[in-house]
Amino acid sequence: LKNDLSKVNRINTPWLLVFFHNPWYNSNTAHQNEGEAMRQSMEEMLYNSKVDIVFSGHVHAYERTHKIYNYNIDPSGIHYVVIGDGGNREGLATNYIDPQPSWSAFRQAEYGYGTFTAHNSTHAFWQWFRDVNSTEDSYWLYH
Repeated sequence: LKNDLSKVNRINTPWLLVFFHNPWYNSNTAHQNEGEAMRQSMEEMLYNSKVDIVFSGHVHAYERTHKIYNYNIDPSGIHYVVIGDGGNREGLATNYIDPQPSWSAFRQAEYGYGTFTAHNSTHAFWQWFRDVNSTEDSYWLYH
């Protein structure tokens, strides 16, 4: 992965998205810290590669972070989105840590889906919809 990230030409690939299963940042009580060893070994590499957004699942709920690095809000950090809310036989993960951590921008235990639209090399838009097709969370990403 490190070799692949070092070859990314940000002029040709202005938006760098990463996908994996276990979330590194998750304020839901389900699956707490299951990705922590991976985060500790890889987060600096993703941060230094200027990854824009990381999508993960596993937790059957939705959550989006502010730009963060090592559990701190960081203007050069990465947005993390847990989008494990597509549905399953186990049901939703409805229990969250209270109070909501400062790095967590939005969270909701609802079924839903999201769209990422790269409008150009400097503006992209993330939008999350509840299953009833109403926008619940959205934000612009800028370079």
